[in-house]
Amino acid sequence: MAGNLQNLFARLKEKGSQSLKGNGSAGKRESEVLSPFRVIVSKEISDHIRSWRFIILLAVIAMACLGSVYVAVANIGEALKSDDPENPFIFLKLFTVSDGTLPPFFVFVSFLGPLLGISMGFDAINSEQIKGTLSRVLAQPVHRDNLLNAKFTAALYVISVMFFALGFLVMGVGLIVTGLPPTAGEFLRVVFFIIISIFYVSFWLNLSILFSVKFRQPATSALAGIATWLFFTVFYGIIVSVVAKAAAPSETATTQQVVSYQEFILNLLRVLPSQLFSDATSTLLVPTVRSLGPLTMEQVVGTIPGPLPLGQSLLLVWPQITGLIAATILCFILSYLSFMRREVRSR
Repeated sequence: MAGNLQNLFARLKEKGSQSLKGNGSAGKRESEVLSPFRVIVSKEISDHIRSWRFIILLAVIAMACLGSVYVAVANIGEALKSDDPENPFIFLKLFTVSDGTLPPFFVFVSFLGPLLGISMGFDAINSEQIKGTLSRVLAQPVHRDNLLNAKFTAALYVISVMFFALGFLVMGVGLIVTGLPPTAGEFLRVVFFIIISIFYVSFWLNLSILFSVKFRQPATSALAGIATWLFFTVFYGIIVSVVAKAAAPSETATTQQVVSYQEFILNLLRVLPSQLFSDATSTLLVPTVRSLGPLTMEQVVGTIPGPLPLGQSLLLVWPQITGLIAATILCFILSYLSFMRREVRSR
């Protein structure tokens, strides 16, 4: 937020008072529309869109996603030959097909989405305090929680618009190249994939805002966010591999013991937000996925292979979606409580 926000509040207050003197009820409606929360949200959206870091990250994500779509379009013919010719979900292969040179679209989102969330929230609060604008803004008729809520709302709005634009851009490219429009089921699956991607990036956004509230220096909060991302991306998998090797069952273990061991390792991996996102998106974009855990022979025998309806796919990944939403809400609550107790005077 720039330093002229205080002058903006003053002009809005003066404009509202003049309107109240002039026409009464019309001025009251105008003052309600120009509330401090909406002013901060619009100002934050403008700052995000004009910032170079957002423009650079948007360009990187857009080029990576378009590159993955190009690879998917180039290899969609081979993918259709190897799959069931009666598979109706051809359009979804634009988001999942790859020849190994570039990852699929949803993998790029899983890898670059956290960087976008961290970059948009690591200096949300501490940069205002360093500039001395935080105490001046809160000296205006602005509630403290409105400031934090507006910061999150503005970033969430920008992220939502960006992901919906990228998702519909991919669908538009696929429509032009293949000449086949998506079915209603495919369109809804892509929309749910975009919504889950927004939840995934929102978790990292709230985590970076929490670090921005906890640490006074933006560089420290940025390093904390990147360190957390690196731990979950690289080091946590190494730790799980060590635990899996140490807890591996013997060759004489029963089937139930092997299944319990695999479920234990999967539960350890599902602590990762990226694993929750990968499970949810792969199930939605690949309707033939019928289970996210180990299956015994009793569960396999008698089943009829085929794609799941959208409702069943959502029911299958509902725990993953709930986990992402719960983690996002938890980070927001922690940052909210910390900010409400924080000393905002500049030092």
